[in-house]
Amino acid sequence: MNSPLHLVIVLHNHQPVGNFDHVFEQAYQDSYLPFLDVFEPYSNLRIALHTSGSLIEWLDAHHPEYLDRLANLVAAGRLEILGGPFYEPILTMISSRDRIGQITSYTQWLSSRLSAEVQGMWVPERVWEQSLTSDLVAAQMRYTLLDDSHFKRAGLREDQLAGYYVTEENGRLLSIFPGSERLRYLIPFASPEKSIEYLREVAEQHPGGVVVFGDDGEKLGSWPGTKTHVYEQGWLRQFFDALSENSDWLSVSTPSEVLQAVTPLGKIYVPEGSYREMTEWALPAEQLSNFEKIRHHWETEGNWQEIAPFVRGGYWRNFKIKYPETNEMYARMQMVSRRLEESIAEGAHGSLIDQARTELYRGQCNCGYWHGAFGGAYLPHLRNAVFNHLIAADNLLDQHEGRHLADGDVSWVELNSGDFNLDGRQEVRLASNRLVALIAPATGGNLYELDARSICHNLLATLTRRPEAYHDKVRAGASSDQEDVASIHDRVVFKQEGLDQRICYDRHPRKSLVDHFFDLEVTQEAVASGEYHEWGDFVTGPFEAKLRRNPQRMQVQLVRNGHVGDCPVRVTKGLTLEAGESVLEIAYLLEGLPTDGPLHFGVELNFAGLPAGVDDRFFRAPGGESLGQLGTPLDLKDIQAIGLVDQWLGIDIGLEISRPTSIWTFPIETISQSEGGFELIHQSVVVQPHWIVQPDDEGRWSVTMRLAIDTSQAESCMREAEACTAL
Repeated sequence: MNSPLHLVIVLHNHQPVGNFDHVFEQAYQDSYLPFLDVFEPYSNLRIALHTSGSLIEWLDAHHPEYLDRLANLVAAGRLEILGGPFYEPILTMISSRDRIGQITSYTQWLSSRLSAEVQGMWVPERVWEQSLTSDLVAAQMRYTLLDDSHFKRAGLREDQLAGYYVTEENGRLLSIFPGSERLRYLIPFASPEKSIEYLREVAEQHPGGVVVFGDDGEKLGSWPGTKTHVYEQGWLRQFFDALSENSDWLSVSTPSEVLQAVTPLGKIYVPEGSYREMTEWALPAEQLSNFEKIRHHWETEGNWQEIAPFVRGGYWRNFKIKYPETNEMYARMQMVSRRLEESIAEGAHGSLIDQARTELYRGQCNCGYWHGAFGGAYLPHLRNAVFNHLIAADNLLDQHEGRHLADGDVSWVELNSGDFNLDGRQEVRLASNRLVALIAPATGGNLYELDARSICHNLLATLTRRPEAYHDKVRAGASSDQEDVASIHDRVVFKQEGLDQRICYDRHPRKSLVDHFFDLEVTQEAVASGEYHEWGDFVTGPFEAKLRRNPQRMQVQLVRNGHVGDCPVRVTKGLTLEAGESVLEIAYLLEGLPTDGPLHFGVELNFAGLPAGVDDRFFRAPGGESLGQLGTPLDLKDIQAIGLVDQWLGIDIGLEISRPTSIWTFPIETISQSEGGFELIHQSVVVQPHWIVQPDDEGRWSVTMRLAIDTSQAESCMREAEACTAL
């Protein structure tokens, strides 16, 4: 063939902010390192590599020799480095200023560490909207790549994708390559010959054309079963051998080489979207189940390929609707971003501002904001990491303003309202130098965020148990026996037995200060499973908020005139915070109670980020002794205090109650899917004080609770670490 086909190989290596250190190391040993070992001897091959900033910082700290090898390949012209937003945010989720800032800061890092000339970038999760074009060009990017499905949604046929296109926004031009879905499913799951056969077909039809393979590097070693298949059984060497043996008609090229040698096929405007699977996962669970049934029917009938280009799934932004907890992270991130922007606009600069910007960028890492075939939003450590960095950014901005935290000599408290979760309604923020509490009067007066600022931890980074389309597979109990290597999109594996018996759905968001009225004889088991009758309308009903301010003491008072059965009842609850204190005082007053019989009233508290199943995380009795690991179901009676201890995190949460109380505790666990299979995940623990209420003669009843959050152990460890660092 006179005009060879250009094959562009782009690998995307990524580990999310907050992932466990051993996961980074395992991916390095299973995927990143062995790939480099196999690739280096093939001096005739050139590829492109994108490594997310969260991963590359870890590599620089733990395996700098790996980055040195990448730099050598860059210098030899064998490796083109792609940039992108530093900490892998979904670009449509963050502001224009943060997009450009993340991209340019990562380009500078890559140029400094790898001596790389960064001309193009990876779009995280290929989530695209046309308006991104201007920002990418403003950040000095010449090209990017998306999936071929993006181009097909714009009306192009398969035979029009053997090349690249230019797109435009506000007069700025960007080149875009279509990544081949066919190759994504062939590599590495089919034999190398299958890929060569496909590429030869394209070469015969489109001499001098371009085919792009762009996909996760982890599928070459880290995905289940691929390490043996790709390396031990020699798939990758066979693939590289096949590419080399067919070099007379197949040129393995980098993106910038193609831009230099090949003219664009034309101009295109790309509709919003992502890769096909992502758009499907964004659908509501019921609609996703229906979609999968319809698609299976079309595939059986043999006409799916004809219909697929005209079928659209969901919209990525609606993950914030499907999983409201991700909207809480998003809204918190926007609060920090706006605050940072306002500070800079007022002339703020210096190391604290730079550190705050980095913490904000880390808190924008995408993986905890959505869920599909990967754990994503279902993984507590990823959600915790998002909040950790956002709270840290807020702390740094306070320090810049002279409002010292925790053990500093400046104590303060403040109370304000605003639409903090971006739902069109007013929320309340009660904050001090020790704690931040966010309350939603419109939805039950629930406490939906509680930050222990000294350890940058949100104790309400919870997740509600809800239906998922893949729960049908769990109930069906599909076999886990899969001998052949398969894409994670096709695997059905159960990491524990009996998961079908553990599926449970919540009636309400798992937050705190959730006000329940139960049957008198209801059991802990019924409440934990959701199989009980709710007599009141206070769980998610709207409350009226009143703000009370004193210089050193702030209070929000929440009032609702509701019903328990047919009986009108008024519930008033107040949250009070004092400057410099780590204690949230919670007072309840019930009025209008019937005097001819008792009611069963309970206040639900949830605590997240405190894992179960280990002995150093436990419930503490008033005397200090352990009542069992966190997550242990307890049915306690006539007590006035309980504690939750996480010695690893360095936190001791004490709940003291003004009157004798019964307390239920039970875990909130979800059944979710990940690349490893279906699994049970501990999300939070419920601590629920409850009373058989006997009102006074005027139909009134009250109780006061003190929630004390002691992080002195963690703070002591941090001071010791700082002292060691100083030495």
